[in-house]
Amino acid sequence: MTQSAVNRSASITRKTNETDIQVSVTIDGTGRAKIATGIGFFDHMLDQLARHSLIDMEISARGDLHIDDHHTVEDVGIALGQALHKALGDRKGIRRYASIDLPMDETLSRAALDVSGRPFLVCDIAFTAQRIGTFDTELVREFFQAFAQHGALTLHIANLYGANSHHIAESCFKAVARALRAACEIDPRMADAVPSTKGMLV
Repeated sequence: MTQSAVNRSASITRKTNETDIQVSVTIDGTGRAKIATGIGFFDHMLDQLARHSLIDMEISARGDLHIDDHHTVEDVGIALGQALHKALGDRKGIRRYASIDLPMDETLSRAALDVSGRPFLVCDIAFTAQRIGTFDTELVREFFQAFAQHGALTLHIANLYGANSHHIAESCFKAVARALRAACEIDPRMADAVPSTKGMLV
């Protein structure tokens, strides 16, 4: 059976004293999203991540929002990364690498991705405001750190320029989504091979 015939889907449940999270993903989807974290702006960003990656995502999270949003955002990143990692399996046939420069009005952001099996994040985003509505912009990095670590991704994100913090955050999520879409796609010329001279991605 070739990788293209495999159902690349997975579900993860993560329950701690701080959060209760369920995540399901289907890599070869249409970008359908059903998101409910209790954090409006974060839901909007996760919807963008699903829509532009074409990865179907169902994410339900209940967290200690009476304290702040940190635990919920970070734990969603952990669970989503774990679900992606599980759905990718041995990563046979994937294109593996992708990068994109993504414009949004006055803003330009870049995402470069290696679905490598080796987690690493470089995040160079300078926001012009501490909050977008009630959402703390510091949590953008916290989400991507958790997502890259538990998805076993080498992920570089940079905002090259921009003025509006909403645009900066959204362009980064969309850029990561587009890179994910390209890197996780099956390469028809290499559908039965792991894209590494090692023969495995770790």
